[in-house]
Amino acid sequence: MSIEDANIPESYDDYITFLKRRIRQLELQVRTLEADKERLERELSRLRMEMSRLRQPPAFAGNVIEVLDDERAIVQNYNGPRFVVRIAPWIERDKLKPGSRVALDQRTMAIVELLPTEKDPSVLGFEVIERPKVTYDDIGGLEKQLQELREAIELPLKHPELFEKVGIEPPKGVLLYGPPGCGKTLMAKALAREVNATFIRVVGSELVRKFIGEGARLVHELFELAKEKAPTIIFIDEIDAIGAKRMDETTGGEREVNRTLMQLLAEMDGFDPRGNVKVIAATNRPDILDPALLRPGRFDRLIEVPLPDFRGRLEILKVHTRKMNLKDVDLRIIAELTEGASGADLKAIATEAGMFAIRDRREYVTQNDFLKAVEKVLGAERKLAQAIAMHEVMYG
Repeated sequence: MSIEDANIPESYDDYITFLKRRIRQLELQVRTLEADKERLERELSRLRMEMSRLRQPPAFAGNVIEVLDDERAIVQNYNGPRFVVRIAPWIERDKLKPGSRVALDQRTMAIVELLPTEKDPSVLGFEVIERPKVTYDDIGGLEKQLQELREAIELPLKHPELFEKVGIEPPKGVLLYGPPGCGKTLMAKALAREVNATFIRVVGSELVRKFIGEGARLVHELFELAKEKAPTIIFIDEIDAIGAKRMDETTGGEREVNRTLMQLLAEMDGFDPRGNVKVIAATNRPDILDPALLRPGRFDRLIEVPLPDFRGRLEILKVHTRKMNLKDVDLRIIAELTEGASGADLKAIATEAGMFAIRDRREYVTQNDFLKAVEKVLGAERKLAQAIAMHEVMYG
């Protein structure tokens, strides 16, 4: 807007005031435009740097074989020849170690960047829980087992000085054994939360691979991942898939399973018992495990997790019904009727009782809902067990 177009006051004083106001407006516009100019110049500079990086030739990926001094190292590009190369000044020397993955300049082969440790996608896909949500209050009827587990895993992580003063080594690993659905995984998750540790869960069968050496490599990378995320609890479920007794006469597949087992044994022997990586394993078949797994120095503590007794069933039912809207429900009667049920069965019964209430469009659960749930869950299991037994009798 020009001065001629503006509504100019007729008096001299008003005209002066008008001009001063106009000058302030123009100064504000100038500052705004200068700020926009600086922002656009920074963006232009960033884009130019990005284009410059994109135009750079790709770097080779290699491994450090040996660090000679602060300026030189021996590197190898995959399985090719080895080179003595320079180390770029910006590389942190304390992080450059034999075995490190590095990026190498195409022309000079100089080390220009440190790369993260290579890991198989299968290892990265294992269940990694930074802090499990399960607490000790979510576990019922396993006070003795929890106490033994905490002594073996929690105490060394929280109070390592106690073991140093007494002069003993804490257990490296703990084996939980017992029927399925009795709370083995739940105990391990609650423990990981208590010690504020990363929880890595892997099923034993996931470590079995088709090609020679693949399973052993997975085990090695699993322990490397655990060390990076320490303090860590590695929970190996169904360990009998790789830890069964070794036989003299084996097929090719069994030999590969044995290699995986030997790598697991080597990894457990190789880390510090007072370190921040602990191993917990679980199995339903402790009788078929290889004796080498159970010797002192590997799985030092064996904890049986049995089917819950009456008191245990009552505690488990209280845990699973504490958020439910119950009306005239006597959990002691339900605990009496569920002899031989596992913790997983009791959780299923509580869920089914709630489903019966929802089916009738009620906002509360009654005793009758629980009775019907017991019949549905345990009755189906008994029928399945009878069918399996009859099949074995008929077909051997």
